[in-house]
Amino acid sequence: MEAMRPVRRTLLRERAHEAIRDAIVAGEIEPGAVVRDAELAERLGLSRAPVREAFSRLVDEGLLESKPQSYTRVTPLVAGDVQDAAAVVGAMHELVTRVAVPRLREADVDLMRAANERFAAAVRAGDVDGALRADDELHDVLVRVSGNRAAAATAARYTPLIRRLERQRFGEGGTCRSAGLHERLIEACAAGDPDEAVRVTAEIWRGLVELADVPEAL
Repeated sequence: MEAMRPVRRTLLRERAHEAIRDAIVAGEIEPGAVVRDAELAERLGLSRAPVREAFSRLVDEGLLESKPQSYTRVTPLVAGDVQDAAAVVGAMHELVTRVAVPRLREADVDLMRAANERFAAAVRAGDVDGALRADDELHDVLVRVSGNRAAAATAARYTPLIRRLERQRFGEGGTCRSAGLHERLIEACAAGDPDEAVRVTAEIWRGLVELADVPEAL
């Protein structure tokens, strides 16, 4: 039998980061809640070291805040933070859209159409997880085709801050991002029109910036 390879430390750190991040975004760990490395390490079946490293990364990403020798807790939803994140992520999506549109193949556009159909169906069903997953899948086509890893990494870092608000608004009866806007984006992509695709992308993300202005949203 081939010897088993040990799990790399980086994989454990990524596993801890992803699990804790997703729990915060989903509201399973609520804003203001104190998190403890020992408790989460036990729940995740990990040692405390990768959980601590995940905490440090989540502090950098704005999902946790920490006071040395005192506490580490989930940050509150702050309108200004969401607006800043949406502006940055939106700029990254505009960049990748401009680069990707001339490179798109018919199969790529078909993937976007299928993702938007899943998005619309999930919104109708009140399935927030399905809606946000389909939304990611649609926009990820453009990110992938652009080949811009720096833009992809930047968007991935700040999108969770926005997702927290989207989830809250969805639960209050909102519909996340409009399937109609997605359809306009897809048609611009199919027509090979990067200028129109960028305009629609900007409109999508501008809507999220404006969403954070709604007082009851936070």
